[in-house]
Formats: sequence, structure tokens, C-alpha cells
Amino acid sequence: MEMHYYLGWFNNYFPENLAKSLQEDITDRKSIAMISSDPFSYEDDGSTERSWLNQAGIIFDEYYLINYRVQKEDAHKLIQNTSVIFLLGGDPLKQNHFLKEYELSGAIKESTAVVIGASAGAINMSAKWLCSPKLGFKVETSSVYDGIGLNDFSVLSHFDLENNFTLVQTELSPLSKEIDIYASNKDCAVRIKGDEIDILGNVYLITHSKIQKMKETL
Repeated sequence: MEMHYYLGWFNNYFPENLAKSLQEDITDRKSIAMISSDPFSYEDDGSTERSWLNQAGIIFDEYYLINYRVQKEDAHKLIQNTSVIFLLGGDPLKQNHFLKEYELSGAIKESTAVVIGASAGAINMSAKWLCSPKLGFKVETSSVYDGIGLNDFSVLSHFDLENNFTLVQTELSPLSKEIDIYASNKDCAVRIKGDEIDILGNVYLITHSKIQKMKETL
């Protein structure tokens, strides 16, 4: 059964109900492979995301970081054999480029591991996403990027929705006519377990230009 977690960002640690859900879903804790969002940087080591898991009592026997220091072939082996894949937060554009260069999307989709993405990682787990300067991306023009496509929807993660509803609704309106968009701020999560969708925190669904708050179920 597929298990995907699209996370926002957590200034402290996972809320108790999210921690409990992850504890129940991550039964195999032999290894975790973390995919960098700034693969040229040695500082992007997943220490923050790892601290969230540690605080939740989710400890692995082995930890691996996938960036440009890891050969492409070795990265694929890690993805194939790991218990959990965690796409780290940070720069979604750099991570997206790295995923394409290393051809990791197919390997991740074929994996039986639990897949988690935080902020940038959650964005790149989705089918496609809008990279727009109005949404805080450091680009001059707007473009739609293909993500891994673990599920057939788009994600806008870790964005100040509450103060930008009109902007977000207007900017994402064209894409929302093609594909559903889940938009969230900090301390939020969307969990996909098989055919079920669970919501934690303030998550909004944008579809056909209309925005509605999702009922919290997690």
C-alpha cells in the first residue's frame, strides 16, 4: 500500500497526532535515504528533518544522504533498498533539477518505501507545480514544473496562505483547472495511504479556481 506524506515545515517538532501516524506507518526502520534540495551544498544534510523524526521516536539503523557526492548508480541502489525516502526542504528548483539529472523520479515511484517530503520536497513529490515569483520563488517568470508524480495533484507547501488568499487563488487558478492543488502553511500535512487522504492542520484545496478549507482528519 502506498504511503506518502506531504509536509509543510515545523518550527518545533511534529505534532503528537502526526508523530503517532508516522510511528504506525513506518514499521521498517532499517534505513532512510534523504534527498537533498541543494545537492552541491554539504550543509544541506537533513539535520532538521532528522531531529523531527528523532523527537517522534523514529530512529533508523542507517542514514543516507543523496546529493552530488553520491554516484547516480549508487543513488538508485539506495532508493531501491531503503525503508523510507525523505525529500528534504529548501530549494525546490535545485531539487527538481537534481531529480531529473539523476533520473530518480521513476525509481521513487517504483519503490515500496514510505515517501515523505517537507516543503520543497512535498512540492516535488506532486505531479506538477507552479514556480512563480508571486509565490515566493526566486525566478523572473512563471513556469509549471513536472514533479515526481506520486499522486495526481499539485502541492503548494509552506506558504503564508492566511495573508495571501486572493493572490494564491488568482495565481493558481489556471493550474487548478487542470489538476487539484493542496495548499498549506507551516505545521501541516497531507497523508496518502492507499486511496485515503488525511489532513493535518490548515490545508486548502483549490480546484477549478475555487478554494476551500479541508476538514482535519489526522
